Amino acid sequence: MNTLAIRLTLVLPFLEQLVVGAWNAFAPESFYEHFPTVDLNPPFSEHYAHDFGGATLGIALLLAIALVKPKTHFVVPAALAFSVWQVPHFCYHLLHTEPPTTGMTVFLHTANGVVALLGLAPVLLALRRDRRHTTDHPIGA
Repeated sequence: MNTLAIRLTLVLPFLEQLVVGAWNAFAPESFYEHFPTVDLNPPFSEHYAHDFGGATLGIALLLAIALVKPKTHFVVPAALAFSVWQVPHFCYHLLHTEPPTTGMTVFLHTANGVVALLGLAPVLLALRRDRRHTTDHPIGA
């Protein structure tokens, strides 16, 4: 059951990184023009968008490996790599972005907060699973 929970907490971050990364890497101007609130932070930089897309696809790859093989030594680095950028991204939106409506503000902050927390959940679940396994099957017993 815990392995299923780990996989479920990895799915949304993986899909988010895959979609955002591919969109930025292969159609950066389209991403800038059509992804909600991105155009509120000009100027557009094709170079930056391509680089960001590639880096984001790299995180998606780590998350995909952890999804397929949810061993702790894959899950923890993948989820932490995601969190290392997602948590500051969430903080940036809280402090600097002013969406055009209150509804968009609430949606953006809630969505970014949930996604940031989802990056930490698989780490906690994997460590808990390993601790339980070690307690149930002590080494040398």
